[in-house]
Amino acid sequence: MHVIFVEPSFPANQRQFVHALADVGAAVSAVGESSAAAMPDEIRRRLVHYEQVPSVCHEPSLLEAVRRIQSRGWIDRLEAVVEAHILPVARVREAAGIPGTTVETAWFCRDKPSMKEVLRRAGVPCAQSTAVGSREEAFAFARRAGYPVILKPRAGAGASGAERVDDDAMMEDAIRRHGIDRGQSIAAEEFIEGHEGFFDALCIDGEVVHEFISHYFPGVLEAMRTRWISPQIVTTNRIDLESYRDVRELGRHVIRSLGIGTSAVHMEWFFGPKGLKFSEIGCRPPGVGMWDLYCAANDMSLYREWALAITRGRTGDRASRRYAAGMIALRPDTDGRIAGYEGLADVHQRYGDAIIDAHFPPVGTATQGVEGGYMANAWVRLRHPDYDRLREILDDVGRTIRVRARP
Repeated sequence: MHVIFVEPSFPANQRQFVHALADVGAAVSAVGESSAAAMPDEIRRRLVHYEQVPSVCHEPSLLEAVRRIQSRGWIDRLEAVVEAHILPVARVREAAGIPGTTVETAWFCRDKPSMKEVLRRAGVPCAQSTAVGSREEAFAFARRAGYPVILKPRAGAGASGAERVDDDAMMEDAIRRHGIDRGQSIAAEEFIEGHEGFFDALCIDGEVVHEFISHYFPGVLEAMRTRWISPQIVTTNRIDLESYRDVRELGRHVIRSLGIGTSAVHMEWFFGPKGLKFSEIGCRPPGVGMWDLYCAANDMSLYREWALAITRGRTGDRASRRYAAGMIALRPDTDGRIAGYEGLADVHQRYGDAIIDAHFPPVGTATQGVEGGYMANAWVRLRHPDYDRLREILDDVGRTIRVRARP
């Protein structure tokens, strides 16, 4: 089987998908934005062909590159796993006559108002939402849904570009900031109070073959706006509990409703006073290295499982559920450059056996803003057989380690 993989170099974990495809026996070609010379040897050696384009999101350039590879022989699959790549790759896939995720499914998973409309018609509970492209539409939605509301890009990922609007004055500011008064169309959503988590799956022909449930502490919007918080993401090894039954069943209903076939799937959900509500849906893996946590927690290579699903229509392993696993983001106390760390030795002494890996930028490294995400600065990933004990450990890591910076 010959697979074209889009963008093998960035972000860094992209190379694991290439490794996995090659390891299960696929011939792998790739299209990316960096030069072949700049590509790591470990990736270049595994490719049978490489095409460089100015942007993998520029569909004409991507289609030309794919057709050049097709001229060398039959192509079975064209795959992408980054949110921004999913829709352009689906359009190129269709134009080139290659099987895989359809343009319709990719569009529903990318455009938030369209996604919510499909889910509501299918009976999936989700927040009230609409596309707003004028001041009048924005205020009409706020009157209908009630404050607070969330405004976000129609095709954003996670909390990127999202903001909470609590009253008319904030709405006026947001309308100008987002360009709504100039006709820019964005997504407006009802604010859902409650605990936030996500459901991830690997599907073959629309059937779930691997599934995982994870939790945010606190929710993403708060975590990406509040410096003093050391936010956590934790994947449970108690997925078979009755309390997760509705999430798992609704996840499968979403997959059927959106026509997702053989693909990774990522779904965000909230549970609170209004019950269980589904939010963002992506036909791709989650970000922030979550698949690495799933691998470490379950004694398996999910990348290999994905490659087997893509190339052979099957998987080869089962999730052990031996560990819960989590990551904690550690923020600098100010913006500037890293000046040093406190508490590292204490954490290693207490929890060294539980640490999967960690990242601490060298002293002198420029910091990134709080909104940069969970892996923007320092972080630690850990695992433990007991979910509750892991939560205690993560809390203690957040209290113990201090990231000092100087302006």
